[in-house]
Amino acid sequence: MITETPRVSNVPSFSVLGVRIDAVQIADVIDVFEAWIQERRGTQFVAVCNVHMVMEAKNDPRFMEMLNTSGLTVPDGKPLTWIGSHLGFDLKRRVYGPDLFQDFLKVTNSRKYRHFFYGGHPDVTQRMISKIQQHFPGTRIAGSYSPPFRELTTEENSDAVAKINESHADILWVGLGCPKQEVWMYEHQHQVNVPVMVGVGQAFNIVAGNLNQAPRWMREHGLEWLFRLLLEPRRLWKRYLVYNSKFLFHITRESFFPKK
Repeated sequence: MITETPRVSNVPSFSVLGVRIDAVQIADVIDVFEAWIQERRGTQFVAVCNVHMVMEAKNDPRFMEMLNTSGLTVPDGKPLTWIGSHLGFDLKRRVYGPDLFQDFLKVTNSRKYRHFFYGGHPDVTQRMISKIQQHFPGTRIAGSYSPPFRELTTEENSDAVAKINESHADILWVGLGCPKQEVWMYEHQHQVNVPVMVGVGQAFNIVAGNLNQAPRWMREHGLEWLFRLLLEPRRLWKRYLVYNSKFLFHITRESFFPKK
């Protein structure tokens, strides 16, 4: 059901099919990140949420719990910003993961925060780091870890956590894709000593130059799904055609026939 919900992390929020969405823009998120880094009161994880994630949560109560216990769950999907705007929130743009990633680097370039990158192929991560150092020379790279494309052993997981903690990172960017990255952040929230963890999906590949982005006009008008579907139809047809249709069905049903 689409309803307004109590504030989380001192920001207003609303609910979409049971998932709490925080009514924020990129500038707001950057301010929250910096506050968490300065306070250093444990680890907060951030879910960059789109329609796919909402539908995953609707089908999996445990995943919904993960999203609803995050420090922030931000509206990456354009339909989520439309719903928020309909409810009266000032959401002119979505909090697109790659934009959030690069805007944070740009705005805080002089702050000397320490960044750690978890996920992605080693070659991709190294190309991304080279691009970051080229465009944001003040950025401090605390380290990176590219896990194998399988479940980690207990020893491998312990080694990865130790490497992150020994880096004294201020922010941990996680690029494993949905829902794997959200599950990983939720399960490791009390193991890593980093103020902020953010799941940014394909941002590593985009910044590295390995993945083309939709034109900005498509991204800002809810058409990025079409661009990505045309690029990778075999991999993404179910996510966009099936999940988007189900999302529209459930939103329409709950808008006109809300549960008592």
